[in-house]
Amino acid sequence: MTTTLTPVEREALHARYRAERDKRLRPDGNDQYLQPTGRFAHLLEDPYVPRTERPPRRDEVNVAIIGGGFAGLVTGARLRQAGVDGLRIIEGGGGVGGAWYWNRYPGAMCDTAAMVYLPLLEETGTVPSMKYTFAPEILAHAQRIAERFDLCEDALFSTEVEELAWDDDAARWVVRTDRGDELRARFVTMGTGPLHRPKLPGIPGIETFAGHCFHTSRWDYAYTGGDPSGTPMTGLAGKRVGIIGTGATAVQCVPRLARDAGELFVFQRTPSSIDVRGNRPVDPSWFASLEPGWQQRWLRNFCTLQTGGFADEDLVMDGWTDIAQRIRDRVVELVEAGAELGPDTMRRAYEESDDEKMSEIRARVDAVVEDRATAEALKPWYRQLCKRPCFHDEYLQAYNVPTCHLVDTDGKGVTRIDEGGVWVDGAYTEVDCLIFASGFEVGTEHARRTGFETVGRGGETLSQHWADGMRTLHGLHVHGFPNAFVVGLAQGANLVSNVTHNLVEAATTIAGIISRALETGADEVEVTPEAEAAWVALLQSSERGFLGNPDCTPGYYNNEGRTIEAKDRLGMSGYPDGPLAYFDYIDAWRRTGTFEGLVFRTRA
Repeated sequence: MTTTLTPVEREALHARYRAERDKRLRPDGNDQYLQPTGRFAHLLEDPYVPRTERPPRRDEVNVAIIGGGFAGLVTGARLRQAGVDGLRIIEGGGGVGGAWYWNRYPGAMCDTAAMVYLPLLEETGTVPSMKYTFAPEILAHAQRIAERFDLCEDALFSTEVEELAWDDDAARWVVRTDRGDELRARFVTMGTGPLHRPKLPGIPGIETFAGHCFHTSRWDYAYTGGDPSGTPMTGLAGKRVGIIGTGATAVQCVPRLARDAGELFVFQRTPSSIDVRGNRPVDPSWFASLEPGWQQRWLRNFCTLQTGGFADEDLVMDGWTDIAQRIRDRVVELVEAGAELGPDTMRRAYEESDDEKMSEIRARVDAVVEDRATAEALKPWYRQLCKRPCFHDEYLQAYNVPTCHLVDTDGKGVTRIDEGGVWVDGAYTEVDCLIFASGFEVGTEHARRTGFETVGRGGETLSQHWADGMRTLHGLHVHGFPNAFVVGLAQGANLVSNVTHNLVEAATTIAGIISRALETGADEVEVTPEAEAAWVALLQSSERGFLGNPDCTPGYYNNEGRTIEAKDRLGMSGYPDGPLAYFDYIDAWRRTGTFEGLVFRTRA
């Protein structure tokens, strides 16, 4: 389906975008959300594995790996492959998996294709069952990596880090936990995830609700019945269930709730864009025909096309690559028509391609949703990358179920909650159960999101070092914090469409550096202040960053619509030439073996 808009239609469309954005602008930004404290403190607890008491540990390790999600797992795997031993994962959950340990809500799945999202498929000999795999399979793959590389034997699960402090005299990191552990580590890696700490909507009266409630990342199957594999939630039969939030999580669990609840009420402030998913099984015989090195080729192909580059074929063929190819093809079309290749042409190509794509997404709503008023309310009026794009073939269809009701708030959000239900303006909805699909903290201080402070040389904390904005080399190394590595996206490739690609590259880099330090007997590895400053200056020289378009409807991609200050933009920035160029750059940088910008110190 292709929709061509006239200039008048485009102008009207953009005016509608601005009007819808303005409805949703709030002066409190991220402060509109609450931390799970007080009555809601239990939402931070583990509903899957009971915590069992154990004696405190007093151990010395080579590498303390904070976080047992894919960041920690691929780092551990790469270190094992490099021959590094003495590894210790420290994880708050009862097992490995990170986001996929916690997110076991019904219908949970990844919206990036398994062939590029699931890391180390070749190394573990794994064949994904589907193009897009559901959460139980993703969790099983995380467990497979841990088993394949022997990462669980010495791991500390159900254990929260409370402080990470550098002992300069001993050249060791001291890791203190809520179990009374005091571990001493030669190196430490921090892979706590970009979306880690659940948040709640700051709705007046939320604490007064007398019914049952929980956050989607702590799904209460004891109440709902069912399980992550999709078994019907018989506990919801006859129940009036409300869900607040219509982002990627709600898109996935609403169809299952609509199937099983007596009645479902979906409270919507801003609709998500819902593109076609087109999931299908992976043919094992086709998979067996792939030549060695296939995953790296797929990763590069996806990254190239998703960021507007040219490739002979689209191996993944999904919604992420579709919009990028549209923009690329429009640039070629405009240049062939006489336009100069430059920022203005790129901007025009992006806007025209996005206008057409989003018009098609809105037309899909009309084609699927039977009730006209509901269909109108479900249409997203913003650019596709203003919010996390969603891909699903059952979400829109759920609103054709007679017991599934959309409660649209016209951008205002829920007015208040009382002991029996939810108010939207003057309309009241009584519910037995409230589910918060309100996501995770983004944009708050690093220590708040991780749950611990990192204290470097001279007593300086990471929060203090980053008070004027994130400062690193490659997003990995921080001056004043020797032998420590941050494993994430920011200030590196910042490929938000495929997080794990970032993590594997970071892990490969870390393994090379730690191996070099151990081989040469270096006691410390640290980025120089000059190299850190030069990298930050490079990032500041470009407008290319982690989304953050102030013209977008508010969301976590753009600081909830508030002005993004220069210091905050640093934490959203990526390599100026784009993700693929960064991956090539960092590969060449580590292959030299000199690790320019780092100092390897050996104490006398």
